[in-house]
Amino acid sequence: MKLKTSPFAPDRFPALPTVKGVRAATGSRGFYARRGVERDDVFLFVMPEGTSAVGVFTRSHTASADVDWCREALKMGKGFGRAVVANAGNSNAFTGKAGILKNEATLKAMAETLGVPREQCFLAATGVIGEPLPDANYVGKMVPELAPELGEPDWEACTRAFMTTDTFPKGAGVRCEIDGVEVSIAGILKGSGMIMPNMATMLCYVFTDAAIAPDVLDKLLRDAVDPTLNSVTVDGDTSTSDTCMLFATGQSGAPMIESVEDPRLEAFSAALHGVFRDLAHQLVKDGEGASKFVEIRVEGAVSAASAKTVGMHIANSPLIKTAIAAGDANWGRIVMAVGKSLEPIDKDAMRIWFGDHLVAEGGMRCAGYDEARASAEFAGDHIAIRLDLGAGEAGWTVWTCDLTHAYVDINGAYRT
Repeated sequence: MKLKTSPFAPDRFPALPTVKGVRAATGSRGFYARRGVERDDVFLFVMPEGTSAVGVFTRSHTASADVDWCREALKMGKGFGRAVVANAGNSNAFTGKAGILKNEATLKAMAETLGVPREQCFLAATGVIGEPLPDANYVGKMVPELAPELGEPDWEACTRAFMTTDTFPKGAGVRCEIDGVEVSIAGILKGSGMIMPNMATMLCYVFTDAAIAPDVLDKLLRDAVDPTLNSVTVDGDTSTSDTCMLFATGQSGAPMIESVEDPRLEAFSAALHGVFRDLAHQLVKDGEGASKFVEIRVEGAVSAASAKTVGMHIANSPLIKTAIAAGDANWGRIVMAVGKSLEPIDKDAMRIWFGDHLVAEGGMRCAGYDEARASAEFAGDHIAIRLDLGAGEAGWTVWTCDLTHAYVDINGAYRT
């Protein structure tokens, strides 16, 4: 299956900053060889002792064995991490005992080869669900091969190694200061389809050389993820493997932050949020078959949660997404999606805008409605939809893409 590159693909991978203490290597286990594709499909990250590690994972009741392990490891390791192995091409989800044995073999290889505690090793896998590997050590045998190659991360190579139907590698990074000391943040992400996370997104790893205690880092991650990676959708489907992890090596020389109330966190928190927002937008822009990037801003809701629910009902509607793909400014479908959300609204006070053009208010099409202006707002590749529900003061923003025939083509041929 040859994928057409997203129209939003950047000309080049961004230059991510060096994160002190992080080493990485990539290699090929041949997951895509049967498709006639030669590419790297495994990466290994290694961090120094004392690295804080936190994560959020899928809420799916059919979560992969890798997700189950990572949750357990975060508890056993008390919020510290030393290594990550991830592969593309097989999700290790719904593979029963074979999936657990794969993890055991990989963890054994990591602990013995790297000399790190087993409970500070993390795993991830993405790809086809329900296919057991040929042998338990299929991924684990890569660890001794990759260990001698460890060095400063080639962020683009690492990102390409865990891509599946992605059409471009996704990364974001920034430098900021904590108490006058420069710290770096760098993140990579993969994801294109089966995207409506309820915690994070497909697979996402963010690294910083700031020194931040695990409980503080956990709060920072959750605060950053909810309005970014947790506010995107491509197709309304949540993966079995969704993983988002954040590591802080403490190697920058900046002082240790041990309280979420520490005022020195303000700039770092804003920078971290920016990295996650950038990655979230790239994810949507590489949605399977996407040709339009859509921002949906819901205001006037009784709560932020209510606003988000309404936004997601709009963002996930096939009727709306296909209309957007065709450039059809059918505002009636927005009305439909708001109503089916069952969230509190004032129907007569609700207003809807396409871009800057008000299209509906007072329970009907607005007096100044102009079909040509509305259609013009849907003609470009960046679409802005805004609503005021007239029921309260809260708001939320979600991002999505259109639904084109290419989505059917990609998913109809996913296993071939």
